[in-house]
Amino acid sequence: MELIAPDHPQYDVLRRPALPHYRAIRPALIARCTSPADVAEALAYARTHALPFALRGGGHCFAGHSSTTGLLLELSGMNAITPGPTRSRPGDSRAEARTPGDLPREDLPRGDRRVTPAAPQLAAIGAGARLADVYRGLHEHGLTIPAGCGPTVGIAGLTLGGGLGLLGRRYGLTCDRLVGATVVLADGRVVECAQGREPDLFWALRGAGGGQFGVVTSLEFAAVPSPTATRFTITWPRTHAADVIAAWQTWAPDAPDTITASLAVTADEVRVFGATLAPFDSGLLTGEVELRNGLSWPDLKRSFSDEDTPGDSVIHSKSEFFSSPLPRDTIAQLLAAGCELSFTPMGGAYNRVPADAIAFAHRGERFLLEHTGTDQTAVRRSWSIAHQHASGRLYPNFPDPDLTDPTAYHGPNYERLLAIKQAYDPDHIFGGIR
Repeated sequence: MELIAPDHPQYDVLRRPALPHYRAIRPALIARCTSPADVAEALAYARTHALPFALRGGGHCFAGHSSTTGLLLELSGMNAITPGPTRSRPGDSRAEARTPGDLPREDLPRGDRRVTPAAPQLAAIGAGARLADVYRGLHEHGLTIPAGCGPTVGIAGLTLGGGLGLLGRRYGLTCDRLVGATVVLADGRVVECAQGREPDLFWALRGAGGGQFGVVTSLEFAAVPSPTATRFTITWPRTHAADVIAAWQTWAPDAPDTITASLAVTADEVRVFGATLAPFDSGLLTGEVELRNGLSWPDLKRSFSDEDTPGDSVIHSKSEFFSSPLPRDTIAQLLAAGCELSFTPMGGAYNRVPADAIAFAHRGERFLLEHTGTDQTAVRRSWSIAHQHASGRLYPNFPDPDLTDPTAYHGPNYERLLAIKQAYDPDHIFGGIR
């Protein structure tokens, strides 16, 4: 472990999170960790010196959980990406590595039946790796995992809180593909967890949110073939927004698994955009259509990078899941409120997993709606307009400081998470369940 003080030349680079909201926060010390042993040493240091601490992979936490005035555990040095067979774990094997709810590792159509390979292609990824590097490293071996578009988002935080992305409706959440992890516990012990090893901890790691049960230092995934895809964008003037939203919310969540079509409303326009693994027929569409065919998966992800990279302005956001369409009058009120709106479709493989199979509980939702803007009061007002029709559930990777009820994030899985917390972090070194 290397301790970085404020007078170190790299201090400001290392302490700076991705989101501008928290860039003024200055940790007393930064612990640069490159191994599980370093993490254990850093946790012991924080406890001995009574320092609050935070974990930093990509630094994208909406609620600022990856920033602190105490000891910042900086994990970006643990960024190895190793496709192919990985170490065997006691009580687990490649043949036993399963995705939750029997979610296919890779379903291959063959006539009128489907064949699943006996064992998945595995990939071990360090907790400090960023998504751009993950996609690039796996693609060199013909592989990928379903995950988000932000190039600097850390793989660990994304996975531990769920992981929505352009391949999700086909292959599930990022955490659905997780088959093993290395974790440093509050007492400094390093444990390997998988379906047959520390199963309760492994269950909790898949979707409850990061940094609550220990420090994950590496993750092992059941990877999928890296596809070629088409990026599409269909744009209309904002005056068409009500009709586009009404049509989108009844179509996108039920579309074939091979297509993910999000929707964005800005001050000037409304866009439906995303990616498809199947041929895209734009012949029946109105609006201005832009297609980019034959993109490799890393190239497709790079094409979304500018839209998913935080800038320097403080943007406020609130979000919620919806299990039924919004009424027309509510859509009209939302548009009048003037915030930017982002709709992300669920359905497909997301919803083919039982709600208690892993910690991520939001399996019956149709879409996620996010309200964003520079005026926090306006964002809250926009959210309240839609809230009356929402399911009351929140995506763990989009924590909302205004909402303190943990069941909004975890639903009926909350009680089991409390029991696992008591078993692995009884002194709440990592805080409570949030």
